[in-house]
Amino acid sequence: MAQNLAHKILSSHLRAGKLEPGAEIGIRIDQTLTQDATGTMAYLQFEALGAARVKTELSVSYVDHNMLQSDFRNADDHRYLQGVAAKYGVHFSKPGNGICHQVHLERFAKPGKTLLGSDSHTPTAGGMGMIAIGAGGLDVAVAMAGGAFYLPCPRIVGVKLTGSLPDWVSAKDVILALLLRLTVKGGVGKIMEYYGPGVGVLDVPSRATITNMGAELGATTSIFPADAASAEFLKAQEREQDFTELAADPDADYDEMIELDLSGLEPLVAQPHMPDRVVPVKELAGQKVDQVCVGSCTNSSYRDMHMLAALLKGKQIADSVNLTVNPGSKQVLAMMAEDGSLYDIVAAGARILEASCGPCIGMGQAPPSGAVSVRTFNRNFEGRSGTRDALIYLTSPEVAAACALAGEFTDPRTLGDYPHIEYPDHFLVDDSSLIPPPPTGTDVEIVRGPNIVPLQLKDPLPDEVKGKVLLKVGDDITTDHIMPAGAKVLPYRSNIPKISEFVYEGVDPGFVERAKAEGGGFIVGGANYGQGSSREHAGLAPSYLGIKAKIVKSYARIHRANLINFGIIPLMLANSGDYDALDLGHELAIPDVRNQLKSGAKVLLKNLTTGKAIECKHDLSAREVDIVLAGGKLNFTRQEMKS
Repeated sequence: MAQNLAHKILSSHLRAGKLEPGAEIGIRIDQTLTQDATGTMAYLQFEALGAARVKTELSVSYVDHNMLQSDFRNADDHRYLQGVAAKYGVHFSKPGNGICHQVHLERFAKPGKTLLGSDSHTPTAGGMGMIAIGAGGLDVAVAMAGGAFYLPCPRIVGVKLTGSLPDWVSAKDVILALLLRLTVKGGVGKIMEYYGPGVGVLDVPSRATITNMGAELGATTSIFPADAASAEFLKAQEREQDFTELAADPDADYDEMIELDLSGLEPLVAQPHMPDRVVPVKELAGQKVDQVCVGSCTNSSYRDMHMLAALLKGKQIADSVNLTVNPGSKQVLAMMAEDGSLYDIVAAGARILEASCGPCIGMGQAPPSGAVSVRTFNRNFEGRSGTRDALIYLTSPEVAAACALAGEFTDPRTLGDYPHIEYPDHFLVDDSSLIPPPPTGTDVEIVRGPNIVPLQLKDPLPDEVKGKVLLKVGDDITTDHIMPAGAKVLPYRSNIPKISEFVYEGVDPGFVERAKAEGGGFIVGGANYGQGSSREHAGLAPSYLGIKAKIVKSYARIHRANLINFGIIPLMLANSGDYDALDLGHELAIPDVRNQLKSGAKVLLKNLTTGKAIECKHDLSAREVDIVLAGGKLNFTRQEMKS
């Protein structure tokens, strides 16, 4: 039977279930990645599982998020991560080696393999023909311990690419065009599989840009075939042996079909405060720009950096603009230094930052008050930059360069001849900052600083859940709303009591105090609740504060999984109109909750304040019900490993 590419890889890794859309499946994970904002907690969880060593083919611990070492906290986390990596058989990517997704694409991504990462942009590796999925850190810890990764079987969307990209149009415009068409909800429960004659015009870094921002569609992952371009990239990385040609069968079926003519695209911009608010840049021409940031895991490759250098060479950025540049990896930065492109960027007036995530997660370079910041990043959620009233626009490197030079939104097609970047025959390969683990049995000391607080296990779910509505929010709540990032918060990722002080800080500063005073309770929300980053702290910290259940219209995939992992019941309103029947301060109860969850998809919620009975529902599998009843996945997995 003919198969699409996604089903070929999923079927070869299937441990449980059937490849039927919506059915729960469990897949074997070949590779994992963590980064330091999520990894410290993931390895604390791995240790709590009691596994002696990772059981994956490859696991890598990257340091790329918490790079500002203004005190001991981030430095202590990095030291801890290097120690646990050595003890448990994990490669360690040192600070400065680069952004996890860019480095993984360069040095480890393999066609046909599965990758699970504690970062929502893990699908970047789909540009190399992998099934690469973002998840919470606890899911990654379980995978490292040899457990399967469970998820609802996604629908496979075939995205047929035709034509060729016009000059001044690049991969960023491809994914922005899809976001305009499909919105941030359009990929939920789906894998976006690219095929067709237009695929051949895209090199691997361009494909990775598209799969990276597939996360903004809400997609489970995105994938390209492994073809001649993949072989060329791996050969240039001295990894020819890792290439396997992979593609969908010629007559493969898809659950949905989309066709996109690359020839008809133009330079695009996503406006504040959502990645799907896309317009042609020509519609914004002339509007003032204060800051331009080029980099992030979306657009920091050799191709992107050299495009920027070519457009800036011999020119000066506008006096009113602050331009920052984050190369994606040590490899990219070294090649820029060697070939002179780094000089061209610096001479034009740019500031060179570390090969790290940096401004993309609010880790430095916050814009001025009310400023317009044009960024080649993947998210522009309100406040994510570190400045609440800043206006963040997402663009390609071509558009970003044009804006930096002019000091205002500028269609790059007005700049003249388009520079075509020559693909290198050979990348500079230096893995000295990628430390492999020592042999099994080597004595390793793990140093734990005072900010690394041991995990507290949650009690099993009681027979009745009761409490007040502590917060009511609307649609499209992101994990940035729930658990902010930035330089003030990220250093506490390994300290749950402390980081819990920041839950919903930017939405309702009184939430934490109410939660503590009431001993926990409920949160009510709208549609697409929890979209955005994979940060499990958006589930872990509310669980610590005693949140018993969330009652919303619909969930984003990763956040739903994180709620289950930490024992919070993810309920949905059976009738969305009942959203108006729940308000802040209402006292709610779910009687006989354990039996209700086990007996079916319906859960009866009582509003004790109004006397109204509200019908809710859940889409938990039997396995997920058992996890919630156990008080979370850590308890559940520990019990499984003992049996």
